[in-house]
Parts: sequence; structure tokens; C-alpha cells
Amino acid sequence: LPTSMWVGDMVLLEPLNEDSFIENLRKRFDHNEIYTYIGSVVISMNPYRSLPIFTPEKVEEYRNRNFYELSPHIYALADEAYRSLRDQDKDQCILITGESGAGKTEASKLVMSYVAAVCGKGQEVNKVKEQLLQSNPVLEAFGNAKTVRNDNSSRFGKYMDIEFDFKGDPLGGVISNYLLEKSRVCKQPRGERNFHIFYQLLSGASGDTLTKLKLDRDFSKYNYLSLDSATVSGLDDAASFRTVRNAMQIVGFMEDEVQSVLELVAAVLKLGNIEFKPESRVNGFDESRVKDKNGETIEMCELLGIEQSVLERAFSYRTVEAKMEKVSTTLNVAQAYYARDALAKNLYSRLFSWLVTRINESIKVGLAKTRHKVMGVLDIYGFEIFEDNSFEQFIINYCNEKLQQIFIELTLREEQEEYVREGIEWTNIEYFNNAVICDLIENNQNGILAMLDEECLRPGTVTDDTFLDKLNTICAEHQHFESRLSKNSKFLTDHSLPHSCFRIQHYAGKVLYRVEGFVDKNNDLLYRDLSQAMYKATHSLMRQLFPEGNPAKVNLKRPPTAGFQFKASVGGLMRNLQTKNPNYIRCIKPNDKKASHIFTDSLVCHQVRYLGLMENVRVRRAGYAFRQPYEPCLERYKMLCRQTWPHWRGPARDGVEVLLIDCSVPAEEFAYGRSKIFIRNPRTLFTLEERRRACLQDLATLIQKIYRGWKCRTHFILLKKSQVVVAAWYRRYAQQKKYEKIKRATLVMQSFTRGWKVCLSACIEYMPVSLQMQKYFLGLKTTMPSMSPIDNTWSAQPYSFLEGAHTELRRIFHFWRCKKHRGQFTEEKKAVYEEKLEASEIFKDKKALYPSSVSQPFKGDYLEIQKNPKYQKLNSAVEEKVLLADVVNKINRANGKGSPRLFLLTKSNFVLADQKTGQVKASVPLPDLTSVSVSTQSDGFFALKLKEVMEAGSITPSALMFLILLPLCFPGRFLVQFKQDKVCVKFIQGGPKNGTSAACKRKNNRLLEVSVPSSP
Repeated sequence: LPTSMWVGDMVLLEPLNEDSFIENLRKRFDHNEIYTYIGSVVISMNPYRSLPIFTPEKVEEYRNRNFYELSPHIYALADEAYRSLRDQDKDQCILITGESGAGKTEASKLVMSYVAAVCGKGQEVNKVKEQLLQSNPVLEAFGNAKTVRNDNSSRFGKYMDIEFDFKGDPLGGVISNYLLEKSRVCKQPRGERNFHIFYQLLSGASGDTLTKLKLDRDFSKYNYLSLDSATVSGLDDAASFRTVRNAMQIVGFMEDEVQSVLELVAAVLKLGNIEFKPESRVNGFDESRVKDKNGETIEMCELLGIEQSVLERAFSYRTVEAKMEKVSTTLNVAQAYYARDALAKNLYSRLFSWLVTRINESIKVGLAKTRHKVMGVLDIYGFEIFEDNSFEQFIINYCNEKLQQIFIELTLREEQEEYVREGIEWTNIEYFNNAVICDLIENNQNGILAMLDEECLRPGTVTDDTFLDKLNTICAEHQHFESRLSKNSKFLTDHSLPHSCFRIQHYAGKVLYRVEGFVDKNNDLLYRDLSQAMYKATHSLMRQLFPEGNPAKVNLKRPPTAGFQFKASVGGLMRNLQTKNPNYIRCIKPNDKKASHIFTDSLVCHQVRYLGLMENVRVRRAGYAFRQPYEPCLERYKMLCRQTWPHWRGPARDGVEVLLIDCSVPAEEFAYGRSKIFIRNPRTLFTLEERRRACLQDLATLIQKIYRGWKCRTHFILLKKSQVVVAAWYRRYAQQKKYEKIKRATLVMQSFTRGWKVCLSACIEYMPVSLQMQKYFLGLKTTMPSMSPIDNTWSAQPYSFLEGAHTELRRIFHFWRCKKHRGQFTEEKKAVYEEKLEASEIFKDKKALYPSSVSQPFKGDYLEIQKNPKYQKLNSAVEEKVLLADVVNKINRANGKGSPRLFLLTKSNFVLADQKTGQVKASVPLPDLTSVSVSTQSDGFFALKLKEVMEAGSITPSALMFLILLPLCFPGRFLVQFKQDKVCVKFIQGGPKNGTSAACKRKNNRLLEVSVPSSP
């Protein structure tokens, strides 16, 4: 708000006076702040329009928040009451008071919707919440009406007790209703309507439904419906009827029950259209007769299931029973109309009571062994001051006086008296106590209700005037009673006070009551003939609504008066409220025009005065916001101090003192009473609650940890025991299986042994051969040679008759062994063996040096010219892949000496190069090579034979001879042709001078001898 003066809590208002109080309310109202606090009391201003402050987001915003933490709101009070009920196990009641039109009904619905939104979830819980919430539209349709003060005024009092379980989830509830204004059924003041349900039925029911109910949509056809206010702006009767039908279904009404209810509503409308005409009798008295022009009586009888003659007689005669006598008298037209209206009022009011009972059957809680937590919500008619006030307004205002008295006792008088009892220093604050007004109305000896009952019950002529005369006699000196005919002379000349009226100075102001109708309305008589006629009806509800009409149970005792019943009901309500922790919502009406944005200072000031709000602020500012006995206080907060947790050994007061000192609470924030601790500021209490909530979370975590450890240990022990049992059973099972297996094997062995013995006796002549074969095969198993393919050993043949089998087994074993050996070869090893196989085909048994070379694998590039930098030039000169590279000695035919050369073989050429320089000496294509010759000796001599004709640049001789250490073979002698000459090369075995190498020596121009080592 723009200035700090417009505070949300009136306790903080400075300066505190009536003008600043009203100004604060007005400023907040202008800024759409319709809620204001007086401590824990909520002041609610009716905005007469919708505001965006009741959304689901607002519900979550105020959920589980401290009362003063956010701006004032009705949700804050609802949350505080719900959490006190759930966490502290304190029964709560929400008392909503104020004038008619101040917004009490809407406030009660907001409280219930908030509690429904914040409590638990679940299918069953949601069903209960829906039934509790949907009971409101049903009761509003049948019990609310438009008045000059309010378009949706409650014309009955409603108190709902909602029961919760220990978790705070709703279980159900009980609804109590108080004094339905049934006179409205027959007559409504100017500018007002009958109960909503009549207009909703005619506007929203389908054509088929109206046809079944024998109704017409035209309001003007029904005498009980006022026409000047039949339609109200902002109210959609058709949509409301659909809402009511849906709500009745959710609450639990069966379809036939709904139809029965609508039939009775239609019957009430039909009753209003029944007219009477006088008919003279022989004795000179007039007798009434039904004048049925449009068949209204017939249609109503069909709706109720009653014979027309029975109903018409009940409207024409009245039977009076006294002891053993029965007297029947006729009714004149006026009395017949009175009987008709009395029947209509009783039929509708009893239907309303049946609806409340039926709703209670759906939402009630079953019997339980444990006590349930209870939250009560009171939505009762507000204080009423009309131009014409009658018995109904008198009863309504009496109820409001009692509610104001409870407010005074619990918030003003009781609080101040408690400070004195507890020894707290206190300065008494003056306030108006309306107990004197309550006593004027309800005193059992001289109270207005007692005198009214006495007047109704006394014999003789009883009228409203005789009742007024009694009041003028007994109450004349009472300071709150005014009458022009009383003995008090100061009212004799008061022309504002008519002769047939009396005036009471209520806490909310003076109200003038017209005494006309007080006696009849208090008697609330319904002729026994009508009750018995209704009991004879075949309608499903009539016998429940009129049980006194049963002829077998005629009760001659006079029924209690309406005032007596209401007084007893209000007394029970007050006792119920005093057992619960009260939470107040004081509703204020900002103007009489039901318009938004209008704030009438004088009207608001009047309501502030009679509600005692200024006194409430003064008491709250001077007192303490919270008080609690020492024992429950210590029990609730003992976990905040190590010295008091978990048990305090000593007086509770000493424990609370230690606790508050340990929590560092300032001394001015609390005071010690004789039996209670008083805390001044609510914020101090909220701080303790926050610390307690955090501590409870830590304790819950500790409990969870210990529980989880215990649970895991218990589970482990159980698993261990189970494992031992399972292992024992498994070992038993395994031993059984093993025994069975051994037993089966033993039986098989025994059977084979017995069979062998039988066969042995039958085949004794063939035994030597069989034994020899068996011995042979068993011996072969033990003498099996190794898996090496070159192992040629084999066991000796023991018997001649097994010669063929012995040889064949050796061959098969050798082939199998070779196959197994080959299966172990890798691809590289397989290639090596293939090369060895080729060499074996060429040199085996032809070259003496071959056996010594078998174990040596072919390497190919013995010089490693790719890696050796010495042969880099040679490597670049040879483009193809080198298959063979080694050092050889080229033999000179002139002198037989050899010169070292590098010999390289590729796929297309062989190359000779200088060993030192790597320079290519000769390159011969392989196609020019005709043959290769070797000897059979142990040497490395070989000759390459070339074609006769060579191209330019190639080697010119026709043959080349080399001496190398390669394992190649030559014949003993051969001829080599060089150009036109032929040279004979002869091999001689003998030890050469240079060791094991071969040596060449020229003998003449035609002979070359080669000395080779002897074969090993």
C-alpha cells in the first residue's frame, strides 16, 4: 500500500482510534485488500465482485505458511486452523459472523474448499471431499433466497462438523440445520424471492421433466412465487439447476430420490394455487370448499399419490381429540387458507430436514474405536434489520446475540479473566457485554421466549395483543426493551414506536418487531387431519415426513413450540462451540447497495462498533497472543534443548524456563503464569515452530536410519537362517540323488555280471579266441606310438591270425596322426612345408647335401637388401620384388678362380652385381635361361645355361658357372660351351685346401676340375 499507515494487522495500527480504524479498512478496500487481521481474527469485507485471489496458486502460496508470514487472507486462517487440528490434535471451529449480505456463505465455502485442497489425496479421500463440497449447492438451492440485502442469503443456519483421521485426511461430516425460514414459502417481502429451487426447477428442468411434474415455465402461474424479483441479474437459474442435479448425484442421491424431491417441490407450488370458496350450512356456519378451476388439486393429488376427497376433507374439517372424545368442526375460508399455507410450509421445511438427514447418511463417519479430530464451520444467518421485522427476524437476531456472547466470552472477558487468574499484570479494558440482552430473550422465567411459550400454552383467548401486554407488564423496566404501551412513561410519546410493536436494543442496534404473527408462528400448528391425510399418500417420502399422521400412534401431547426448539438447538450449538478452539471471521458489508467500489463509512462504523472490534484490538495489543499449560508446552518443544530432551526430570515450569533460556527468547516476549506460559508476539511462536519442524526432520531421519538398520539386520538374519535350512535340504537332496545313482549303477553292474556269467557258460568253447583278441586290443592301447608323423615304431604282431588287422590298424593310425599334425599348421608354416615338398621332389635321393638342408627353412632374401643401406643403390635399380638374394662366387674359366658377386632373383630376371659397390654387372631375363645344372656331390656348384643368341647389352657367354654354398645338385661331369669352345667340367671328391668348400682348378683349355668334399 502507498503508506505504512494502512497496515494488515490492526494491532499494529498507530494511532489507534475509530477514525484511523475505519480509514485503514477503507484504504485497503480501495486497493482490493478485503482481508485485515486483529491478531488471529480475520475481518472480511464483501467486495461484491470476483477477485483473482482465490486461485489454486494462492492456495499453494498459503499452504503450510505461518499466519503472519503473508498478507492477510482467509486462507491463512483456514491453514492455521487445519494445521492446529492436524499437528496439535486440537478440535477447531470457524465462526463466521456478520450482517446479512456481508459474505458469510462465501467465506464458509472458501474455508471448506481450502481445507479440501490442502488435505491428503487418494480415491476414497477425494470422494469424501467432493461429497462435503457438493453438499453446499444442494443446501443453498433449497435453503437460500434473494433478499433486499443479499442475492444469495442463507435463510437457515448451518453448522458442519468435518471429521479427520490422525493424518489430517477428511473422513466425513455431520450437518446441523437451524430454523429454516419456512414462512418465505407462502409469502415474500417486496423485492425478495422465494427459495432458489423453485425458480431453478422451472428455468432449468427439461420439458419432459416439467411435463411429468405437471408444471409450466411461466412464473406468473404460481401464487407462491413473487413476480417483481423473479429474475436476478448475475444468477443463471437454469445453470444452477444443472449444478444442483450433478451435486445431488455426487453426494449420493439415487435417481428415484431426486425425482421424489422434485415432485414434492412441484406439489408445494401446486398447493399455492388451490383456492377455496364459502358454502353455507344449515346451522348458519360457513364451510369452505375447494374451488378447483384448473385442476390444480387433481394434479397435486397425483404428485403425492393421495385421493382428492381425502385432501379436500382435510381442508374443510378439523378434528380435535381430548381424552376419549373426538370433535369435528368445519373450517371457514380463512382457516382453510391458513391450513393450506401451514401444509405448504411444513411440507417444504420437512423436505429440507430430510435432505439434510439424507446428506448426513452419505457423508457420516462409521463407528471407530479412536477419537476423530473435528473442525466445525458455522454459516448462519446474519443480523437482520428490515422495515417489517417479525418472529423470524427475532429468532435470527437472538442467535446472533448468542454468537456475539461467545465472541465476548472467549476473546474479551475470558482472556482478561485468565490474566488475573494466572497472576499476569493486567489493566482491565472496558467493553460491552451483551449477556443482559441474551437474558432478556432466553430467561426461563421472565424471558421473551418463555413468556411467548406461556402465552401459547395457556387456556382461553390467546392473541398477539395479549402477548404484547404481558411483555409490557414484565419487561417494562428493562433497559434494552422499549414499547409504547409499557409502564415506562418515556416511550408514551415516541411516535416512531407503533402501538402493536416492541423494540429491543440489540448489540447491533435497535430493532423494531411487529408483534403480529408471533403466536401463530411460535405454535407452528399443523392440523392433525392434514398430517393423517399426508400419511395416507403413496408417495415414497410422505410417511417419513409426517410420522405423526399414523393413526396407530396418535399422540395427544402438544408438540414443542418453534421458539422452544430453536432455543434448545442454539444452546446445544453453543455448548459444542465452547469445546473447540474458535477461529473468527468477522464479515462486514461495505454498503447497502450490493455494489462494488462503494465504501459507506457510517455503515461500516456501525458494524465495527456493535461487533466490538475496537475493544478486540485493545485487548489484543495489551495481552499475549499465545498461552499454553506448562506440560503440553514442554512436551511439544522439549527437543529444542539438550537438557529437556528426551525426558525432563522435574517440574514442568522449570523445564519450560530452561527451554526458553536455551532458545534465547527475550524476556519481554513471555511471562510465567501460575499454570501457563504466555507468549506475547506470534512471531516468537512461529520461530519456535520452525525450529521444532527442523528438529523433527532430524529426529525422523535418525529414526529412519535406526529402523532401516534394524530391518536390514533382521532381513540378513532371516536370510542366513533360510540359507542354512536350504543348504541342509539341498545336501539331503544331493545325497539322495547320489545314493540313487550309485544304486542304479550297482544294479547295472550286477545285471551285466550275471549276464556275463550266463554267457560264459554258454560260450566256453570260444573263450581262447575272445581272450586273445581282448588281450591284443588292451595291449595295443598301452603300446600306442607317439603322435609324431616321423615316428615309425609300432607294436609287434602277437598272433598270426591278426596279421591283416595289425597292418591295417597301423596304416589307419598313421593317416590319422598325419591329419592331426597338419591341422596344427598355420598358413605361413604350411607355405614353408609346401616349398620343402617341392625341394624334396627335386633333390631327394639325388643330391648328397640334401638331407642336411631339410631342417633349414628357406629365407629368400639372405642379404636383407631392403633394410641394408649399403645396397640402397642396388635396391633402387631392381624394380621388382626380390625372391632370392645372396653372395655367390662367379667362376672364371680362364684360371678357375671365383670372384664374389651379388645374385638377385626376381619373377622375371636374375641380376649379378658387384659386392662392394652394388653396381649391376649383368641382368638376364628368365626366358633366356634354358637350364640349370648341379652335381650329385656335397657342394654348392651350379651352372646356368643361356640361349645362344643374346640381345645387345646382355651377357655374351653362353654359360655361367657359380660356386656357392646353396644346397643345389650337379651331375659328375658335363660340358659347358663358351662361344665356339667347349669346356668339360669334372667333379673330383677329395678334401680341398680351403676346408669343406668346393675348389676349381683349370687343367688345360678343355678341362676344369672341381674338388668337392666327400659325402658324410
